[in-house]
Amino acid sequence: MNRTKGDEEEYWNSSKFKAFTFDDEDDELSQLKESKRAVNSLRDFVDDDDDDDLERVSWTGEPVGSISWSIKETAGNSGSTPEGREQLKGRNSFYTQLPKPTSTYSLSSFFKGRTRPGSFQSLSDALSDTPSKSYAPELGRPKGEYRDYSNDWSPSDTVRRLRRGKVCSLERFRSLQDKLQLLEEAVSMHDGNVITAVLIFLKRTLSKEILFRELEVRQVALRHLIHFLKETGDQKLLLDLFRFLDRTEELALTHYREHLNIQDPEKRKEFLKTCIGLPFSAEDSAHIQDHYTLLERQIIIEANDRHLESAGQTEIFRKHPRKASILNMPLVTTLFYACFYHYTESEGTFSSPINLKKTFKIPDKQYVLTALAARAKLRAWNDVDALFTTKNWLGYTKKRAPIGFHRVVEILHKNSAPVQILQDYVNLVEDVDTKLNLATKLKCHDVVIDTCRDLKDRQQLLAYRSKVDKGSVEEEKIDAILNSSQIRWKN
Repeated sequence: MNRTKGDEEEYWNSSKFKAFTFDDEDDELSQLKESKRAVNSLRDFVDDDDDDDLERVSWTGEPVGSISWSIKETAGNSGSTPEGREQLKGRNSFYTQLPKPTSTYSLSSFFKGRTRPGSFQSLSDALSDTPSKSYAPELGRPKGEYRDYSNDWSPSDTVRRLRRGKVCSLERFRSLQDKLQLLEEAVSMHDGNVITAVLIFLKRTLSKEILFRELEVRQVALRHLIHFLKETGDQKLLLDLFRFLDRTEELALTHYREHLNIQDPEKRKEFLKTCIGLPFSAEDSAHIQDHYTLLERQIIIEANDRHLESAGQTEIFRKHPRKASILNMPLVTTLFYACFYHYTESEGTFSSPINLKKTFKIPDKQYVLTALAARAKLRAWNDVDALFTTKNWLGYTKKRAPIGFHRVVEILHKNSAPVQILQDYVNLVEDVDTKLNLATKLKCHDVVIDTCRDLKDRQQLLAYRSKVDKGSVEEEKIDAILNSSQIRWKN
């Protein structure tokens, strides 16, 4: 049969029969390259973090990179014997079944610079087209290292892994006994995060009755679950748990806390009304009653003031429009609001400050402090003066401040009270040193001069003379006192 040269090349290249060539060794090298790529894929099955913990060994059990290993590998590859080729092919058949790892050892690094007689290229040259980072074959990890992938962990091992922040599934613990053992191991570790993680698993996989029954005898885990339910806002399950444990007071407090989720004032008021009869302690019952009464008052005051403000007929609302609603505000805020807008109202009205004081048993100090702040903000100095003026049974008037006149002076100064009013209240401060400090700070010159004169302290009066203006009335007053012969100075 006559064939052209092109037909013959096509025949030999496409047929399953191959002509004899002198490139058999190249076939071995191509197989070796393929096996090398397969070996590199082994790395995907091994965690990068644990590479430093492994000792890489050869197929004979000797460490890779050692002198003895390099000598044996050199001697075994010095000639292309049929036995060596069969051994190499056997290795290649094993390599091709393995995925690609990463390693710090390269086959070419051990044979670099060595060329065999009769070969056309060195082994390192033949592998030069592979990626720059290549790796030598290495033995796999011990079987125990891969238990993580099969979830073959005991409860104690699982808890230790959770404590170290490792990811492991708890789904393999199916029986109640295994789950309780897992919980006990977590409690014995004294790690709140691990205990909470196990409790979340038990909450999801156990019925409420079984979960509550088992936790009743495990108080540490029970406290963690109660805290977790409070933090996550699972009020329904928390109420069920308190009912099961017969903790009536905690059950009542948990039910009361639900009012925070009710925005409508009328609905919140009705809800608080249902809380009044719950089994609270005596002190808590009084607070619940006060809360209900306060909200009831706030709803009435808010509706009335909104009408007055929209009508525009009340002077206080025209000069000082309301900035916010009074609904759901604390008692002290409500009292300040009443002192600001309804200070002169009779005690019989719900918005009267005196009515609020008596209804909620507000202490005198708290009432005076709040009323002073409200009236000073409006610069109603007559009301401030009347707030501290009292009469005895003989009809004599006297100023008295349950909060201390130094606090009164500070509040008046904060609200820009006139100097004369400040001087009147600074003079009422009992402690002399406090009085001098306040008078000096607020530049109440008459108070400082009179106090130094009463103390007969000539040196302090001379020192203060340098602080007043030259030629002022205060300087003339100081000179008159210093020149007086009727005062016997101490210094």
